[in-house]
Amino acid sequence: MRPLTEEETKTLFEKLAKYIGSNIKHLIDRSDETYCFRLHKDRVYYVSESIMRKAVSVGRDQLGSLGVCFGKMTKTGKFRLHITALDYLAQYAKHKMWVKPNGEMPFLYGNHVVKAHLGRVTEDTPEHQGVIVLNMSDVPLGFGVTARSTSDSRKLQPTDIVAFHQADIGEYLREEDTLF
Repeated sequence: MRPLTEEETKTLFEKLAKYIGSNIKHLIDRSDETYCFRLHKDRVYYVSESIMRKAVSVGRDQLGSLGVCFGKMTKTGKFRLHITALDYLAQYAKHKMWVKPNGEMPFLYGNHVVKAHLGRVTEDTPEHQGVIVLNMSDVPLGFGVTARSTSDSRKLQPTDIVAFHQADIGEYLREEDTLF
């Protein structure tokens, strides 16, 4: 377990900024306790400093994980968000997309969001912007990237893709061997 390098921190914050924008400061500057990001076995963890201090006494081989896994650093230096970060992304997201009940299962099986399944979307969402996908009851289902802006998506056919799938809560079952 080690702190992120400056390059890794920059890569992480650029990816998080696609989804939560300037609300990144709320992840670090919390009123209850100080939190930080740590790297352990190519995974980036969001952990409170008190838990991190206690984890220092555990050996690297014995330490499985700590805090919330936000994602993985790839060998090429890129950062890939995991579904485990969904609770924090949904809490601070700038752009959200709600899917109708008939569109929940296709999204949870790993398919993109099509226009026919779109319930509503945050106004002025630009193209290729990170969005949190929720059901109509405001339960976060996953996240993705918009294929079209809000104004462009109104003119699309019902079978056209409005958001590309990135991750969904169905991954807890599909990827349970490799997720943690």
